[in-house]
Amino acid sequence: MTEQTLSLLAGLQAQSISSVAIILAACALATAFSFAFLGGKFFESVTRQPELMNALQTRLFIIAGLLDAVSMIAVGLSAIFIFANPFISQLLEQAAKAAG
Repeated sequence: MTEQTLSLLAGLQAQSISSVAIILAACALATAFSFAFLGGKFFESVTRQPELMNALQTRLFIIAGLLDAVSMIAVGLSAIFIFANPFISQLLEQAAKAAG
């Protein structure tokens, strides 16, 4: 590999890691705010109608699981971009075509 290819590869990795950091930070903040909003609305509903607590609590846990699923999807996509970046293979193919 040439120096130019290695430089492009390092730049691509740096951009990928920066993007992953932004994705994970955004998902963490969104999940935290969503859980806070969900918990607040749950307590408001229970104080208004305490007899519905069991039904509301069941729904609360279902929605909490779905909120966690969104974060886990982001973690999975981030792992793909860190360990099996699809853009690196394309970059190497283009470098091989340009070299020979």
